[in-house]
Amino acid sequence: MPLLPILAVTDNSLLYLIPLVVGVSLVHSASRYEMAHRILMRTLRTSFKIVGCMTLALVLLVVFQV
Repeated sequence: MPLLPILAVTDNSLLYLIPLVVGVSLVHSASRYEMAHRILMRTLRTSFKIVGCMTLALVLLVVFQV
């Protein structure tokens, strides 16, 4: 089970990832659009893309054990 040591974070630093991703996505979207609905939709889409890419990177690192 090589995935458990990677996810076994004792100081819960992975919990800081959620507000950080949402904050970055919100600022990025707000700098591009003016309509509130479009900002929120783009924020959600960008947040899911960021988390998806990070999850893919984690899976690749675990599979290839880099």
